[in-house]
Amino acid sequence: MTAIIYHRDYLEHETGNHPENKYRLIAIMNEIQDSNLNINIIKPKQASIDEVNLVHTPNYIKKVAKYSKNELPLDPDTITCKDSYETALFSAGGAITAVDTLDKEDNAFALVRPPRHHALPDKGMGFCLFNNIGIGAKYALDKKGYERVMIIDWDVHHGNGTQNIFYDDPSVFYFSIHQLPCYPGTGFSEERGLGKGERFTKNIPLPPGSGDKEYLDIFEKYLAPAADKYKPDLILVSAGFDAHIDDPMADMNVTGKGFEKMASEVYSIADKHCDGKLAMVLEGGYNPRALSYSVKKVLEVMSE
Repeated sequence: MTAIIYHRDYLEHETGNHPENKYRLIAIMNEIQDSNLNINIIKPKQASIDEVNLVHTPNYIKKVAKYSKNELPLDPDTITCKDSYETALFSAGGAITAVDTLDKEDNAFALVRPPRHHALPDKGMGFCLFNNIGIGAKYALDKKGYERVMIIDWDVHHGNGTQNIFYDDPSVFYFSIHQLPCYPGTGFSEERGLGKGERFTKNIPLPPGSGDKEYLDIFEKYLAPAADKYKPDLILVSAGFDAHIDDPMADMNVTGKGFEKMASEVYSIADKHCDGKLAMVLEGGYNPRALSYSVKKVLEVMSE
């Protein structure tokens, strides 16, 4: 069965009319409740400070707590409210819970917010407070005994924070397909890792206007061979849906059906290399209708 990691406290990160707002998750949960998906909804644990410290510096963690208490923005795009710090701990805990859940469930999808993949070890940016998928990957390696984690990032924006965290670490293969030029201006094909991590970062930038065919061609031509060579024992997905044709934050043409096919490809890779151990963590997606439909199509693949 597919586990959905969700907590109502994710709605407490109050951002008003900001593109990253609680109505994204409300739309997804309404879509799920109206479906016949074979899922099990699980409440996440709240990440401990030590678990967040697997990725982030102690001073930055204290900064998030302080700025949230005073409702100050971390940068012009990354706002906080009085509940943001506690919500961010639950969001990080959602990724950790998704990894733990794989001990019992077939796969998992952490429907969390605020999102995460732009957050650097010592800096929040791009709507992101803590890098939850980075925390989940480090937790899997350090606490659960996994040895090779592949992170697949199909959010339309490059996950500069995730790349930065694991850039010299061969225990994580970071694969990103994203629009370029686009925020945050990183993710060029020449960025391939550093030191022992060289060749364990793979960036596939695509031009604006790319759609289902271009994405699926990349999955077949680059992702599957990379997984065959790396042989991961766990796959994590930064599942952003802002490459959708109706999303206002980028200029791609992926459809809900395209996300469904992408999920099918990823599931096949997980089934081949790591006994189906697959956890997805929600990233972007700023058209609630397109987002909720696309998530449902992905969950249909996972729950089958």
